[in-house]
Amino acid sequence: MAEKPLFIPRPLVRVNQWIILLSTIATWVFQQPLILLIPLIANLMGLFFNFNPFMKLARLFLKKKPSEYIPEDVVQQKFNSCIAITCLLLGFIGFELDKPVMGYIFTIMVAAASGIAILGFCIGCFIFFQLKQLRYKLRKSTHA
Repeated sequence: MAEKPLFIPRPLVRVNQWIILLSTIATWVFQQPLILLIPLIANLMGLFFNFNPFMKLARLFLKKKPSEYIPEDVVQQKFNSCIAITCLLLGFIGFELDKPVMGYIFTIMVAAASGIAILGFCIGCFIFFQLKQLRYKLRKSTHA
């Protein structure tokens, strides 16, 4: 019997994307890098403990059963989360070390990726797919 694939309902993924985007914008507006720790810690908790507090809270507001929403693959979302964590962390470090160019480069990248994902195109998913394609091609060429 095949195992049921793990998934996250799309509205919960969207909540996380909005938190990242809004926290990043708030960091720029208020010049407070500590705001970046909000999505950073939430995503670290999600990655290591499968508990993103914002997704957990948002789950309470789902109007349908989780299985009735468009599913987002957990592995894919963890990959995307790793990218977001990296950008948030490097942005935070840049701002804290008084390297604003570094801070802005990484926070603009994560804000853009979150904003574009909210609009419907997932850059992390595209990268993940390309890496899987490359891995397949490399495996195929070594067995030819």
